[in-house]
Amino acid sequence: MVAAMLLGGLRRCEVLSLRLQDMRAGDRQLFITDGKGHQRLVPVSPRFFEHLGAYLDTERPAGADTDTVFLVLKRPHRGQPLSATGLDQVLASARDRAGLGHGTCHELRHTCLTRLRQAGMALEAVQAQAGHACIESTRIYLHLADDWLASQYRRAAEVIDAQVYAGTTAGVPPGPVTPRGPERVSIPGFRRLR
Repeated sequence: MVAAMLLGGLRRCEVLSLRLQDMRAGDRQLFITDGKGHQRLVPVSPRFFEHLGAYLDTERPAGADTDTVFLVLKRPHRGQPLSATGLDQVLASARDRAGLGHGTCHELRHTCLTRLRQAGMALEAVQAQAGHACIESTRIYLHLADDWLASQYRRAAEVIDAQVYAGTTAGVPPGPVTPRGPERVSIPGFRRLR
């Protein structure tokens, strides 16, 4: 369950509504139906499917009367679909074992989507992964590390420098441009300025 949120960016309700037939292990994808009836295919790390396989083989109650993936493991409700409260309790227990002060389902989702963006995934692709109808939701949703902006700027500046200074002698940028009066001056890569 944690892997679905941390590696796939799924919402808590999407994790709880996963069915066995929603697993596309060969394609490394999950078929998601959100609470509003929207559907999407979400790519997920092979690690998720490793965790899922271990859960299905060793933990999921055999002979359950439901195709819901994540079930209650303890009596008296063993084998019934896990509830939102039950998932929160499982997460709280895992958080305590790991010695973490916080870590909600939503924070796991945020972490996944933020890391995807920091790794270079296009904002529109993150939007599709998250299941956001509006790109503004995705922009607000992501908490990008300060160094991410600097690295993005440096990468873009290198491309611009290569384009602007491609025709200069030995890679030396042209000298400074000092405009005199109303005459027009040219700066490589820019339109003529006054």
